[in-house]
Amino acid sequence: MSGSGGLRGIRGLSRGDFLKLGGVGVAGVSMFGVAGCGGSGETIGGQQGGGEGGETVFTFGRGADSVGLDPINVTDGESLIVTRQIFDGLMDFAPGTTDVVASLASEVPEPLEDGSVYEIPLREGVTFHDGEPFNAEAVVFNFERWRDEDNEFHVGGGSASAGFAYYQSQFGGFGDDSIIESVEAVDDYTVRFTLTGPQGPFLRNLAMSPFGIASPAALRENAEGFWENPVGTGPFRFDSWEKGSEVRVVRNEEWWGAEVGEEEGGGGPFVDRVVFTSIPDNAARVAALAGGQISGADGLTPDDVPTVEENDSLQVITRPPMNLAYLAMNMDKEPFNDVNIRRAVTRAINLDEIVQSFFGDTAEVASNMFPPTIPFFREETEPYPYDPDEARSLLEEAGMPDGFTAQLWYMPIPRPYMPNGRGVAQAMQRDLEEVGIRVELVTREWGTYLEEIGRGEHDMCIIGWTGDNGDPDNFLNVLLSSRNATEENAQNYSYYRNEDLDGILDEAASTVDEDERRELYYQAQEIIYEDAPTLPIEYAQPPLGFQASVSGYRPSPTGGEAFNTVELQQEGA
Repeated sequence: MSGSGGLRGIRGLSRGDFLKLGGVGVAGVSMFGVAGCGGSGETIGGQQGGGEGGETVFTFGRGADSVGLDPINVTDGESLIVTRQIFDGLMDFAPGTTDVVASLASEVPEPLEDGSVYEIPLREGVTFHDGEPFNAEAVVFNFERWRDEDNEFHVGGGSASAGFAYYQSQFGGFGDDSIIESVEAVDDYTVRFTLTGPQGPFLRNLAMSPFGIASPAALRENAEGFWENPVGTGPFRFDSWEKGSEVRVVRNEEWWGAEVGEEEGGGGPFVDRVVFTSIPDNAARVAALAGGQISGADGLTPDDVPTVEENDSLQVITRPPMNLAYLAMNMDKEPFNDVNIRRAVTRAINLDEIVQSFFGDTAEVASNMFPPTIPFFREETEPYPYDPDEARSLLEEAGMPDGFTAQLWYMPIPRPYMPNGRGVAQAMQRDLEEVGIRVELVTREWGTYLEEIGRGEHDMCIIGWTGDNGDPDNFLNVLLSSRNATEENAQNYSYYRNEDLDGILDEAASTVDEDERRELYYQAQEIIYEDAPTLPIEYAQPPLGFQASVSGYRPSPTGGEAFNTVELQQEGA
């Protein structure tokens, strides 16, 4: 039947129509409260709330609650934006960039023995929030916990544990599979990492938020419950977590970074408290911002931007683009194990129209599985062409001229790379119907969504990724290598397994030669394009809204900036 007589396509519908389809309406504003805002004695976004204490509170509105607060045991941005305030790592990224700077290390080390050894000096006089000292033994404790699956503290995370997925994806696996052979305390303030071989992005990996150093004493006391009682050395201490509503952190008066220059990530913190409040509805979040109930918010849609810009009390800040939204096709399920089916899907969806409708000028149609802001991006790769006739031919070649039925999962909350997952899914549904692919739309609560697609329960799913370290390894290895197509907590949601690609990715990650890495990543991008396990959708430049009285906010391309530099002025808003 090839889609004749199916639902009409998306052409001819305005962006407003799509937003209505996506369920984003003014009516939603009144349906959601804004928890934790405007308490007595607080200054929020620069507006003096009055009352006792005069405490300054930076309230950040976001689309969903955190999944967990143990950074090594989560993978979602809503969790890591909170843990970034509580934990420091050995390395960090300079504000607004992915340039590596020292954090709990006292300097960025040079590689030794051809990149197989790093000897890292540590800052002295740093204490965890529980008063315990930070030293080399604490670093060794954390890495042994992460690296060794038999370690008694290799536990925790509650029901939504990510299974130490970031350690596995960035360092090759656990135990003998890990590229980190050993971590030793040379003395009280020096650690020595011995690798099984060079790893190009090693220092960038150490700078990633999941590798924040946790208090060994707190883990020894309650490793299973650490995910909801986190203890680090960061600029803010954990205060409270009302599940589904808000997380509160308070200023760490003894933060070591207060005396470090802002260009190195230091300074502050300048507010007494940060509140992360969950407002799932985009329109309600913008209304809370306009009403002065919150200091800032992410997840703005392109339609929100003019509204915020026209309000003198507000400002728009754009996050540097380093993300990707994509459609993953589960190759462990029929018919997506057939390359012609996957290619048919890529030709059936009109990405130009979808991106223009839902993102306007805040995004561009994607061609590769990492954005052009990352080194070794292959410019010659074009986005998959929109060609319904070719899609029908590919279906016929696959022996399914009448198409088939499948589920398409979409995330229930706005993400920086996807502010309206439901609307985009509906647009894809209509395009696919045109060629005979009948799609049932499915969603879940956010934590459940990640858990179930991590078990491969979907046929197709819309998902995305914000880069953690500015290296292509952090996209291709995490999202498409065979080792991340696991039975639980998979991050390769296509369950794509290609030994040739695995070898290329491993080789590219294990050399520091720039020309060699470029050639290998070009090869990888060509292989992925031909095999089509995914449909890259777009690279977004996420807009954020703030009160005009908020200053010092330095958006990170990773989406994981620290709020220690944020200040609230007494005038404005």
